[in-house]
Amino acid sequence: MVRLASSDRPDILCLQELPVWALPRLPDWSGMKAFGDVAQPARFGPLPISAELGHQLSSLHNGLLRSAFSGQANAILLSPDAELLAHERLVLNSREFRDKEARRLRLGLIARLGWAKERRIVQAVRARFHDDTTVLVANLHATSYPADQRLADAELLRAATFADGVAEPGDVVVLAGDFNVPPSRSATQAELTDGEWGFAAAAVDGIDRILVRGVQLDGAVRWPPERRRLDGRLLSDHTPVEARVG
Repeated sequence: MVRLASSDRPDILCLQELPVWALPRLPDWSGMKAFGDVAQPARFGPLPISAELGHQLSSLHNGLLRSAFSGQANAILLSPDAELLAHERLVLNSREFRDKEARRLRLGLIARLGWAKERRIVQAVRARFHDDTTVLVANLHATSYPADQRLADAELLRAATFADGVAEPGDVVVLAGDFNVPPSRSATQAELTDGEWGFAAAAVDGIDRILVRGVQLDGAVRWPPERRRLDGRLLSDHTPVEARVG
């Protein structure tokens, strides 16, 4: 799937839910500069294990086991001519943040436990491209808790605040990833795209989103199924979202 997503030589590619073992392989698969961060380390139950052992265990049945042993990571891939200026990350659902937001949102015990189940991160990469444009790319995978999507929405606002703090004046800012809350249920997305935040959203539905600031969005599409089908298999359980800016 990484080879397919990078085949038309994009300037920026944001990936989520990568198995941890895949991170060192990304440059070879894509031909791009790769900056990865581990969200959930590889584990066997409560015990930490190596990424490669997680790979071997998951390969027994990838569809069933998914990230049970292999962990999860995010990665930002940039075109080979991009110059890295900064690379940072933030845990979105840290205990301190969860405790504060749980009080504000009046969460019950089940929601609190669900929020703590898996660590989620936002990563930020600042880079200069060949035309001397500087871009701050923030890539996140918010908590999936369908019973109360305010959890994901709170993490999204935290991610946007973090990205805004890493960005420098004049930067193009890209905030993208699996928000795990659609725009119709997201107070944060309404706030980011209306008013002083200054973001524009790619005109696609769903939880996989691209927001940009400081540049014009020329268009966005979701890949049709045939574009990600290989040997009769549909690659990825999420439909890739592609946007052009200018």
